[in-house]
Amino acid sequence: MHKGANMRAFIFPGQGSQAVGMGKALAEASAVAREVFQEVDDALGQSLFKLMCEGPEGDLTLTENAQPAIMANAIATLRVLEKEGGVKLSEKADFVAGHSLGEYTALCAAGAFDLATTAKLLKLRGQAMQAAVPVGVGAMAALLGADIEKAEALAAAAAQGETCTVANDNDPTQVVISGHKGAIDRAIELVKDHGIKRGILLPVSAPFHCPLMQPAADRMADALGQTAINAPYVPVFANVLAAPVSEPDQIRSLLVEQVTGRVRWRESAIAMRDAGATHFYEFGGKVLSPMVKRSAGDEVATASIISMDDIEAVLKEL
Repeated sequence: MHKGANMRAFIFPGQGSQAVGMGKALAEASAVAREVFQEVDDALGQSLFKLMCEGPEGDLTLTENAQPAIMANAIATLRVLEKEGGVKLSEKADFVAGHSLGEYTALCAAGAFDLATTAKLLKLRGQAMQAAVPVGVGAMAALLGADIEKAEALAAAAAQGETCTVANDNDPTQVVISGHKGAIDRAIELVKDHGIKRGILLPVSAPFHCPLMQPAADRMADALGQTAINAPYVPVFANVLAAPVSEPDQIRSLLVEQVTGRVRWRESAIAMRDAGATHFYEFGGKVLSPMVKRSAGDEVATASIISMDDIEAVLKEL
């Protein structure tokens, strides 16, 4: 493990990071990136990279496409850094973590899953999550200016016998809730009563990370039960524990729990900092870096790595 004054965490974004054109410039600049996108296309038997480059946006946003696309884009960025920069994650990173689907990307980056397996698992995860709840029955909302205590109180007040729980504890100012559409609508109406700035309905087609996702968790348990998991090169900070794990059977069970469980991102950022991480590198996105800063404090450094220029800049630091 890399030791010294600076310890590094490599982090990987979740859903919401997809956009038409993602990966296009990287693929034009690098054969390594093109290989990643081709391998994912071959594994899935679909032209996912064409969809990433050209859209339509509606199809790319479908969770069964968005999940593998976000993963492929992040892994392509990492592989270009590794292969063209001549560096290895196992030598340069002390920890990895990812937000929701990004946990699979983190595990792929750390050698726990190969790329084709990761793509297939995320395609299935997207299909299973979409199928778990009929469209229109569930919803999610982002609460801005909310900490975890306020969000939990609001969710409890809005539930009224329906499901309404905290899905993502992103940072001290942003929490996402998930559950039945009626309960989420009530929560948005009640934000001011709970001292929360505002609630915004998220453009997602299913209520992720809540108990309504149990059918999807069951399907992932079946799929992961048939999947070999290697011990990762470096510890993975698991979403549902906000603590490091390295043991394959534990990784497997936590990925199943994660479908219905809370993404404890704020706590994960703090835990990585407390474990010694001083520098956080976000691959293929720029959403996690500000959350890490707000959670772990300004003393940690963050970098978002998306373009060839970003990769070249980071290589000078590593």
